[in-house]
Order: sequence, then C-alpha cells, then structure tokens
Amino acid sequence: MTPRDAWLRLATTPGIGPVTSDRLLARFGDAATALSAGDRAWREAGVTAAARAALADEPSTLTARTHEWLDVPGHHFITRDSAAYPDTLAALDPPPPWLYGIGDLDLLGLPAIAIVGSRNPSHAGAAAAAEFGEALAAAGFVVVSGLARGIDAAAHEGALAADGMTLAVTGTGLDRVYPAANEALARRIAESGLMLSEFSLGTQPARGNFPRRNRVIAGLATATLVVEAARASGSLITARLASAAGREVFAMPGSIHNPLARGCHQLIREGAKLVETTDHIIEEIAAVLPGYRSPRTEPTIRTTDTGPTASSARSSDDVASSTDTDESGALFDAIGHDPVRMDDLIARTGWTADAVSSSLLILELEGRIKTLPGGRYVRATD
Repeated sequence: MTPRDAWLRLATTPGIGPVTSDRLLARFGDAATALSAGDRAWREAGVTAAARAALADEPSTLTARTHEWLDVPGHHFITRDSAAYPDTLAALDPPPPWLYGIGDLDLLGLPAIAIVGSRNPSHAGAAAAAEFGEALAAAGFVVVSGLARGIDAAAHEGALAADGMTLAVTGTGLDRVYPAANEALARRIAESGLMLSEFSLGTQPARGNFPRRNRVIAGLATATLVVEAARASGSLITARLASAAGREVFAMPGSIHNPLARGCHQLIREGAKLVETTDHIIEEIAAVLPGYRSPRTEPTIRTTDTGPTASSARSSDDVASSTDTDESGALFDAIGHDPVRMDDLIARTGWTADAVSSSLLILELEGRIKTLPGGRYVRATD
C-alpha cells in the first residue's frame, strides 16, 4: 500500500474526519501505521466503534470510486504530507487532513484574498464584489470564495473577467455542484483556477458542512474581505475564523438602511478594517508579502447604491433567489436600500422608461415603495 493509498483509505472510511484523523496521526505518525494499528490501538486513540469496524472491514466502494476519479487528469488528492499542502492550512486546529482538488494546484502557493458575503446581495453589493474580485485578480492575487450564489459567485466572476486566478472551496464532494445554478461557473473555475473540497465524493450539501468550508477559506487567505452580510451569517463566521488565525479582516461599509450592511458594520466595530478600494487592502497586507508588487495601478471601486454599473455583476442565480418573480418584484430588488432616481433604475435594469414607470406605479399601489421629493423612490419597508 502506497502512502497515498493509505491516506485515501482513511479519507473514505466513514467516521474518520479531521479530529479523529488528527488523533491517529498524532499517535501513529503516518496513515499506513495508523491503518495497521488494530482495534485496541484505535480504541485507545478515541476512534468510535463504528469507525473501528469500518477500518477493519474491506475498503468501501467509495474508495474504489475515488481511485477512478483520481485517474482523470487534473483531479488531485492532497494530504498533509503532500508538497502542495498549504502551510497556512497546517496552522489550523485541527487542520484539514486531506483535500480533493480539480485544476491548478500551483494556486495553493500564491498570495490569496478571500471575498465572502450575502447569498442575496443588493445590486451594488454584487457589483462591488465583482469589481474587487476583478481588481485583486488583476493585481496578482488568487481570489478565494465559496461558490455560493450572490457575493461568492460575483467575486469568482470578477476574477475570471480579469483573466485572473480564482479558487472555490465547496461544502460538497467535488462530483457535486451546489448550488446547481453555478455548475457552469464551477467548470470555468476548474478549467482556469482550482476547485477544492475537504469532503469525499458524493457528499451532499448539509448545514454542518459549511462552517468547515468557511474554515478552509479563512485558512487559505492572507486576508478576508466581507461584502454585505447580515449580523448572523456564515460570512461573519469566516471573518472571525480568519481573525483567530491571525489574518487581516476587511469589511465594506454600506447604507445604514441596508440590513445586509449591519454585519459589516459590526465587524468594523470589532476591529475589522474599513475598506473602500483595493488599494486599502494591498497597502495593509503588503508588509506580510515580501517582494510583492502590484502589476498595475489599482482602480477606486465605487460601492454606492446609485452606481450605473450596479447590475453588471449580478448573476442569474441572484435573480432566481429573489422572492419575487414578476417584473415589479425585480424592480423592487433593483431599488436597493437608499433613495434612487428613475434614471438610475433604467441603468440598473436595462428596461425602457415606460417599463420602469409602470412597475414603479404597481409597487407604489402595493405599498412597497414611497415617492420622495425630487422624483426619488425608496422602499417603504426600510
């Protein structure tokens, strides 16, 4: 049995996760020795009865299937003793014992910045995530995110638009894409970047998977930027994991009327650095990246709700996530959380003035928006 075979057997054994594998490696030194230790030694190492039985049994069909999956070019299995395993992840407690990958492993050795945030962002938030993703990728950073709809997808799309590097960490096995609407995006990332997961093939999305995914995102990145997050969200968990690991945390401020800005404001109160441009991020982390030089001057990123490009980065998945499916509901999403003029709404939606005017009337009759002096509109619920 080769060292990789031994690691793969551990990885595909039910009940052997980060904590148990960490105990086994601490006690036995390597995967092959751990596998041959026997039931009594496994029990003394804290392995559950079910996991001990699985270790003593024949390899599962998952083991064989994973071997076949790894025969495909570009598919990888990275263990803690692999040269490609990032030192930044080894510092986590416990570190991911193994990772599955599709794509370019060289990205694991390059400076990375995570961009995370709401799954249902405003137009301006999605546009800002895409703009930051594009600018940071153009500056030579790997843009790391979690492939979720909303801010994650926009950040990946921005990096790809710059012909830059992006890395997606998933909460499922790499033979699954979640959400399914991001399947085409996942393929593009695998072709020019890297898809990464701690989870074995066949793992379906489950609530408990995503904190583990967030931990890997935080561990991989030199810094984490949060763009729009509610006070109780996975993005704040990622930010706090990054802070606990000694990494820089940045948060983008937003309108006081936007509930998705409250998580960012909370992070800023807790010590995260307020950021408005990519220069703010690069200036802060340059000291911990010896020899880094930005290949081009960084643009200033506009993040206001009135920017004419606010709709450009919004993916089809964002639209699908809206609770409204009619035109008036789509326009309600486009209004955002600050007062807005009709010209801005025409620019955001790409609709004609008549279509925007008609939908505004419907929303006003429904009591969902109010008209303000100066021909501006605002959500009645704000």
